[in-house]
Amino acid sequence: MNTVATTTAFQVQKNALPQTRWHASAPAPLSPGQVRLTVESFALTANNITYAAFGDAMSYWQFFPTGEEGWGCIPVWGFATVTESLCEGVAVGEKFYGYYPMANTLVLQPERITPAGFWDGADHRKALPAVYNQYMRCSTDPFYSAATEDIQSLLRPLFITSFLIDDFLADNAFFGANAMLLSSASSKTAYGTAFQLAKRPGIEIIGLTSPGNRAFCESLGCYSRVVTYDQLDTIAADTACVYVDFAGSASLRHQIHSHFGQLRHNCSIGGTHVDELAAKGSTRDLPGPRPTLFFAPAQIKKRVADWGGAAFAQQVAGAWQDFTQHVTAAEPPWLIAQRHAGQAAMQAVYQDVLAGKGDPRTGHILLP
Repeated sequence: MNTVATTTAFQVQKNALPQTRWHASAPAPLSPGQVRLTVESFALTANNITYAAFGDAMSYWQFFPTGEEGWGCIPVWGFATVTESLCEGVAVGEKFYGYYPMANTLVLQPERITPAGFWDGADHRKALPAVYNQYMRCSTDPFYSAATEDIQSLLRPLFITSFLIDDFLADNAFFGANAMLLSSASSKTAYGTAFQLAKRPGIEIIGLTSPGNRAFCESLGCYSRVVTYDQLDTIAADTACVYVDFAGSASLRHQIHSHFGQLRHNCSIGGTHVDELAAKGSTRDLPGPRPTLFFAPAQIKKRVADWGGAAFAQQVAGAWQDFTQHVTAAEPPWLIAQRHAGQAAMQAVYQDVLAGKGDPRTGHILLP
């Protein structure tokens, strides 16, 4: 059996995200039924910063607990290979796509094993949303292609969220609005949502972004128009609209609620502007509708009940194929994967993504 000499994990202070450390420990021996995987690569995007920003509120810290008060391990999406197995049905050498810590190894306890993969049955994850506990066997995964692993890590979890946001809004008749305002319009989840919304007749999709990212957002072709944050007043105040809030900025939220008298719904998605996140209770006096946190697993549960699991998977897979074809075939491509190896590179990329720096056309893949 191949085992690593040391398990190393990248950890952050939960209440001070720029503060980080590397934690090293000896790998614990496996118990019967467990497997050890070596993490090969994973994506780091603004979505992962959202996991950290909402780590307590939405239980993201509970997936990979550090065992030390105040320190957390941010979940990421990527690929890992089984290097040790005491579980029948999961073999050494198999590769799986799924939810991993920012670390070089992970021990899982597979249950509900099928040709498609398995779910982690560890006690501390049983009460957490099942969508994050599923590990897909690459040898049978219809989404998997060795040539596009990096694009899958970068976009697959984000696009599923985008698909669900669009579906949620359509399922609610867009709350009677005909314009969707998307903040952080250059972020992958935002433009995935815009790509889906653009298929809806009669809906104007307005991307909100910084001046530096305006040209990029306009080049995508999925926004009806792009407006910088300092030009909100160029949008008519009586526009019947929904605010899809990817930024999480308290000041921007206040401007939007104050400017738009016909704001029908505030769909709160993430927190790409971490340094501007609203304090708890700060939305209490906002005019207009109360911001409502969007929780993707709830919409998955609803649609699986409405359509059936197979039909839901088919819908998502079809939309994914359409989206990735546009992303990779566009000139220039919407997204270019850039690989980074080692601890120093991971630290640097994390700080850049946390600060919202970098080219929105670049997607970061880390090799621990």
